[in-house]
Amino acid sequence: MSSELTVRPLAEADFEAWLRLVALAPSGSVYARPDYLSALCQATDAGFRIIGVFKGMELLGGMPLYEVESPAGTVASHRLLLYYHSPVIRDYTTHYPSERTSRQLAIVQSLLTFLEGLPLIQLRLHIRHPISDVRPFLKAGWTVRPHFSYIVPIEDLPTAWGKIEQNLRRLIDRAESNGIVMTQDDDFDSFYRLHLDTHKRKGAPLYLPREAFERFYRSLREKNLGQLFHARSADGEAIASQLVLLGPNPVCHVVGAAADAERLSLGSTPYLRWKSFQVLSKLGYKGVDLTDAALNDVTRFKSQLGGDLVTNWIVVRPEASKSPKS
Repeated sequence: MSSELTVRPLAEADFEAWLRLVALAPSGSVYARPDYLSALCQATDAGFRIIGVFKGMELLGGMPLYEVESPAGTVASHRLLLYYHSPVIRDYTTHYPSERTSRQLAIVQSLLTFLEGLPLIQLRLHIRHPISDVRPFLKAGWTVRPHFSYIVPIEDLPTAWGKIEQNLRRLIDRAESNGIVMTQDDDFDSFYRLHLDTHKRKGAPLYLPREAFERFYRSLREKNLGQLFHARSADGEAIASQLVLLGPNPVCHVVGAAADAERLSLGSTPYLRWKSFQVLSKLGYKGVDLTDAALNDVTRFKSQLGGDLVTNWIVVRPEASKSPKS
């Protein structure tokens, strides 16, 4: 099959076909959408392009590249607010698993060959877990290591509630008894106040400077690709907030969460997560990617929410022989 495939950058006229592929492919996500990438690039002074793999006129897969210029050349990599920098590969339903594997490997190999020839000083992918076969990258000498996240299934809410650890369920009930409520609104000021406080208190990274972050969020809202959720005390103050990335895929993504440290004992954080799960489930989402599962206290909390640990892949091209075109 590989000899029949062609690889080229997509033109804007190809974006409609790309969006259909991203929406249907298990490896697709909001991070691969041109409108999401455009919003992020405008906030970060970066650029993007999308490489497509075709069989004739049919688009079978591809790879969005988020690119940042440096004095030494161009870097293509994931970053904060771009957790996955991943290929998107068409799924195949066949009677023989070997045939499905062969077709998907051909797409990956064609894409890999094209990526190897790009004049980048660094190329770093973060491959989403539905793509589990990274043998072509290993064979080509790329550095490959696992990376993890939790995905909470929310299609069946009673089952999801039963998987949350009892201590968190008690905190959620405590929050409700203390008059805490959840709101969905565009109160970016409250979100960023808590985000900045977490940065100062824990040394957590700031995702973007305030003005750029707000511009990015407003752009997402216009496209229905993001929503802020807040847990508010009885007096209306936001004491926990989170940003969730939306889109047509069955899995949405929590990409920013922060809380008032002095009122954590009220249960605002688990309450906010659970109440947002309820809303997102009603919107038709089947899962919530909690974004990252490095071994730390935050990940311990994520694990208590009843999610499934999934394995993603960090894949880095060897760059010793690569140099920008003159």
